[in-house]
Amino acid sequence: MATIDNLDLQSISDMSQEEALEALRQLRLARRTPTKATATRTQTRVKKEAKDPTKNLTPEQAAELLKALGVT
Repeated sequence: MATIDNLDLQSISDMSQEEALEALRQLRLARRTPTKATATRTQTRVKKEAKDPTKNLTPEQAAELLKALGVT
C-alpha cells in the first residue's frame, strides 16, 4: 500500500523561493477553478392552446369544406 513517503513530492522547505511561490500559485489556482460546469436554467414554456378553426363554421360551410377536400 502506498504511503505519503512513497510520493515523489518535494518538501516546500527544500524548494527555492521561486519554486515554492510557483507551487503555491498552482495550488491556489487549482482550488479556484470550478470542477464542474454550472447548470443552466431551463425555462418551461406554457403551451398555447391551438385554436380550432372549425369551431366558428356553420354546418353549410363545413359541408362545403368537406366537399372541397373530397371527403364526401
